[in-house]
Amino acid sequence: MLSFALVTLISTFLLCNCYRSPDPEYGLNRNRSYLEAVHNNLGRKNALVCSLFLQVGLFGAGIAFTVTSTISLRAIQNSYCHPIEGTLANCQYGDASFILMFGVVQVLLSQLPDFHNIQWLSILAAIMSFSYAFIGLGLGFVKVMGDGYIKGSITGIPAFTAADKVWLISQALGDISFAYPYSLILIEIQDTLKSPPPENQTMKKASTIATVITTLLYLSCGGLGYAAFGDDTPGNLLTGFESYGPRWLINFANACIVLHMVGSYQVYSQPLFANVEKWFAEEFPESGLMKKNYTVRLPLLPVFTLNPLRLCFRTAYVLSTTGIAIIFPFFNQILGLLGALNFWPLTIYFPVEMYLKQTKIEARTAKWLMLRIFSIICLFLSLFALFGSIHGLISEKLG
Repeated sequence: MLSFALVTLISTFLLCNCYRSPDPEYGLNRNRSYLEAVHNNLGRKNALVCSLFLQVGLFGAGIAFTVTSTISLRAIQNSYCHPIEGTLANCQYGDASFILMFGVVQVLLSQLPDFHNIQWLSILAAIMSFSYAFIGLGLGFVKVMGDGYIKGSITGIPAFTAADKVWLISQALGDISFAYPYSLILIEIQDTLKSPPPENQTMKKASTIATVITTLLYLSCGGLGYAAFGDDTPGNLLTGFESYGPRWLINFANACIVLHMVGSYQVYSQPLFANVEKWFAEEFPESGLMKKNYTVRLPLLPVFTLNPLRLCFRTAYVLSTTGIAIIFPFFNQILGLLGALNFWPLTIYFPVEMYLKQTKIEARTAKWLMLRIFSIICLFLSLFALFGSIHGLISEKLG
């Protein structure tokens, strides 16, 4: 976890310097998106490859957030099942209805025009993330103190064979790599900052603080969770406390997770919406889908403008993430696959290449070699995690 945090922070610093060019602080040319930065620094071919990984990464994040919210919604419903219907009641509800509920909410929120219109949603998501993280920490600590001993072992979950253990390790690496996905939207966030001070300096400070805080929370929640449940630790830690903690507190924490996922879905989807709609406007400038706008007035709500392209494309997008989440509702495996797939190209390769291009570092110098070795090591780690996550997803689906 610490290694991934350090690697992510290094690549984040490189990426922050790509917002302006040719000078990272005072350059007159701004790159307002990750894709635009790649295009202007590395050319059209690299931009096409980056676009593929970027859109898949953003799309996959939407699927992951949908699956995560479903687990918490199901946990809330289950918490009321046994007290009302009895301890022998069948409380195993399907996921489809919860996924559809989440999808309906996202269809509505997706009609918000752009990043600047969802700042309140991202703030709400951040507050919710701290809320459920600290609740999980508290519940884990109380359970460990109540049990009087620490569960688990140094070697982790046992496996039947050495090969099975290797697969589990590779899946875990994929899960960890998904824990720091904000490189996908870093430049879009940086574009909302005001200067002075220079945007890259502000973003570096914010990224450092965010990485330190999230890493401490990850380590604390993971450590206390494993100490509390050992090898039976669930993917969503809060679902393990259903029989131990106060029901209202656990339900509140799960509700915070749902609200966090609602906000995160939009934060990660808006850049994809902007990319597709920008392309459509360039290719079909006279299309009525792009030019026509309709004013909608609803009771108790402010007046807003509805665009046909936004309505059609964004609704189809949400439906597609919802459908895939119904087919593959596997929390750990989905996170591992997405983390492994996007970690090297988007978090490592393109930031390194853009930094080398922008700073004009000569080939075969010490700094050039260090960055190349850094990129190659991360590539092999990503491939290892990718193969393990694919194996886990197939095994879970067939099993």
